[in-house]
Amino acid sequence: MKKKKIIVSVINDLVTDQRVARTCSVLFELHYKVLLVGRVQKSSNSLEKRDYDCKRMKLLFESGPLFYLFFNIRLFFVLLFSHADVLLANDLDTLLPNYLVSKIKGIPLIYDSHEIFCEVPELQNHPSKKRIWEKVESWIVPKLKYCITVNQSISDYFTNKYKVPFIFVRNIPNYTKIQSLKSRSDLNLPIGKKIVILQGAGINVQRGAEELVEAFKYLDNNYLLLIIGSGDVIGQLKENVINFQLQDKIKIIDKIPATELRHYSSNANLGVTIDKDTNLNYHYSLPNKVFDYMHAGIPILATKLPEIERIVESYHIGIFIENHDPKHIAHQIQEFLNSKEYLDYKSHTVIAAVANNWKTEKQKLVQLINSIH
Repeated sequence: MKKKKIIVSVINDLVTDQRVARTCSVLFELHYKVLLVGRVQKSSNSLEKRDYDCKRMKLLFESGPLFYLFFNIRLFFVLLFSHADVLLANDLDTLLPNYLVSKIKGIPLIYDSHEIFCEVPELQNHPSKKRIWEKVESWIVPKLKYCITVNQSISDYFTNKYKVPFIFVRNIPNYTKIQSLKSRSDLNLPIGKKIVILQGAGINVQRGAEELVEAFKYLDNNYLLLIIGSGDVIGQLKENVINFQLQDKIKIIDKIPATELRHYSSNANLGVTIDKDTNLNYHYSLPNKVFDYMHAGIPILATKLPEIERIVESYHIGIFIENHDPKHIAHQIQEFLNSKEYLDYKSHTVIAAVANNWKTEKQKLVQLINSIH
């Protein structure tokens, strides 16, 4: 039997998006011929070999309105002139060309919304841009049949708003033990220090990174902060490290593949996710790093946001900050890492990782894909 072909679209450069990679792997397991389409940037790393095909579009612009315009036009023509039996659009910024081509060709469309796109802080101070995206969303989403999102809260939000059922598939790693974990020496990390890590592809405004850096002014040289990933505040964080003279306490590493990142996470003592409750998108968020830390076997320092609090408290795998004052963050880090209870919290991460794994979670995605006709 000839394999059905699915084209999966996402606006990033494909290197670090674990959710999209997991989705494509499930489709491959279900005997689809998969083409993943994204973009390539000047700073993009090379792609690791995958079981499915990838296409990265090179664009004249890498940011701003012209980037979004040209990306969507280019994606429209790629989809239009490529054979596909099913389309899958990741997030609102790829939905319009996917929807138009699905209608032109009469083929099914799956929509995976990774967040409440119209409520991201980057749009809050740009009402005209926000209105454009809201119009796209409100025009297309009520017409869709196959919709996915990342957690229960956002599923409820979209289902209530558009009267269209959204299933939720959380972005959880497989439960695996690394057979040959790199040591701190291998990674050029200090052996005797307590290491705190902030990781992710969205280290952006209002996610607490600036305050976390400043908190290390109030911690001694026995502590090291690792920031690994990308985002719109990375440049500012690098400046702050120099301005606060924290070069000996903070190490910033550009984004690296998930397989390499796991070595760093597993060598840390504490993982941080301290998004601010400043917008609806962050309020309902459940960052990938929560599960990454859990599977790396390290407890979590978090903000009390509904989805994060539910996970952290259910399994007793971390503690919370009450505010974003740098002195308070430093106090929480120091008290927790030196507490008698720390090892108990660390041991709970193993139980949490077994209970929250991709093998179980992906069954909801498998069921949705098998229902497409």
